[in-house]
Amino acid sequence: MTEGAMPERDDPLPELSASAKKMDMERLLSAPLPTFDSSVPGSWLWTNVAFWLCRRVSAAQFRTTESSSETPLQREGGGAMCCGWHTNGLMDPLGIFLQHPKEFVVGARHDLVTRPLLSWWTRRLAVQPVVRKAELLRGGCTEAEAAHLNGRSLLALSSGVAHGFGCVLFPEGTSHSDSHMMRFKTGPMRTVLAASALAIARDLPLPDLVPVGLHFRHRERFRTNQYIEFGEPIRIQPGDVPAELVEAVKQGDWVEPPAEAVNALRDRLRERLPHYTPDTATWEEHRALHVLAHVRANRSKSPLSSWKEEVHAARDVRTSMEGRTSTSPPPALTGPSMDAARNVATMLENAGLDGRDLNSTATGLRKARLSAFPFALFKLALFMALLPVTVTAFGFQIALGRLLGDSTDEGLDARTSYQFLAAFFGSLLAWPVVAAGWLAMAVHQHDIIAAQLGFEWLNMFGEHQIGQFAAAAAFYLVCFPVFWISGMSFAWGWDAWVDLRKAGARRRVRRHMGEQLSALLERC
Repeated sequence: MTEGAMPERDDPLPELSASAKKMDMERLLSAPLPTFDSSVPGSWLWTNVAFWLCRRVSAAQFRTTESSSETPLQREGGGAMCCGWHTNGLMDPLGIFLQHPKEFVVGARHDLVTRPLLSWWTRRLAVQPVVRKAELLRGGCTEAEAAHLNGRSLLALSSGVAHGFGCVLFPEGTSHSDSHMMRFKTGPMRTVLAASALAIARDLPLPDLVPVGLHFRHRERFRTNQYIEFGEPIRIQPGDVPAELVEAVKQGDWVEPPAEAVNALRDRLRERLPHYTPDTATWEEHRALHVLAHVRANRSKSPLSSWKEEVHAARDVRTSMEGRTSTSPPPALTGPSMDAARNVATMLENAGLDGRDLNSTATGLRKARLSAFPFALFKLALFMALLPVTVTAFGFQIALGRLLGDSTDEGLDARTSYQFLAAFFGSLLAWPVVAAGWLAMAVHQHDIIAAQLGFEWLNMFGEHQIGQFAAAAAFYLVCFPVFWISGMSFAWGWDAWVDLRKAGARRRVRRHMGEQLSALLERC
């Protein structure tokens, strides 16, 4: 089938990247299976190293990260099949992994375990490859090959969930750029039902199906805000699992759960999950709801102070709208206040602003807070002081992330994924070399540095050869936290620059379109 062809039920096939079209079945079938006799399904060492690095990169990539759960999240007990909508590539599962206390068995698009460099990590984390229907319909492999590989992977994931691990699968089946959910696939439901059957067969706690809200202020931007929201779990009851399925999974082979049970569980998830998404006709409408949320909060003297509060307030506005239905895609919201909010949101978006820039009475834009300038200037000064270190330590990653993110054929939803991978792998590959270069320069310029410091730094552990080697090793190791601090100084400096730029934008809008904006806000 060609790009844009229509499979069953008139559901358009997603656009595939060049990487997703390449399938190496031999390598896919050689992907290591997870084990369940330790605290992690893959390599304990490399799993912990990977997630430690992921937390460091995530701290730099996002300005704020918040999470919440309607029920307490448990590390022990039954497994958790987490399902969210999927609009931000690798950042969607990563946010869930880093905010949930459980260790996870991971299923992913097949090419993540065959790509150069990335596959080294995914294999050590025991990531299980999955062939999506789009790849099958386009002839990437035979139906028998896809069924065998997916059955192997889904059985491994089900076994992990049955043993109390977490798992993330997205019912839409692909990352996308819509402001509402696409048609649900059945993979997560089939997997959690099989996991439930395995749990019953082995007298283990039953897993839950957990709807997850994944909220990004601007998903494609560096230093955006992130909020991970774990909803009320859908409890799997013994009666939800057919007895014949329990008997079948005891044989150790993948068996498809009955369609009736799968569809019933899918419908339960479909009733809940859109609640945790923007669920709007357009992104413009989504931004308008957030403007209305700020307008109402400011006028009630309870301004929204975090991205989490803003998400919940905008949802409250959405659910209060007349004519709101649960159809997909949802119909456009109408009314005088909504129309005015759309115009306000568009005006603010074009100026690089949003609802946070409204004043305390929601009659116009707020003025700059002079008290914030000293801190902003301090962050910029720190950034400039560490700029030589930042350029050498991060120049390669920044250039690579920008190049890959802006040139990917996978759409806007993959932009930050490539930037994350560039930062993750760039640091691993570049920092040891850069630290060696800084050490070589320091040794070569020893006399000049010693004169500035007032002591012979290379002899601080003694003048003998071992002491000098120890001093050089200490210098080399200290480079790594210095690189990290310089990277964070870049992030903080970027925050300060964005804040100063927005202050200038508010001033320009007040001067040129202030009256128009005030008139629109009166109608909100």
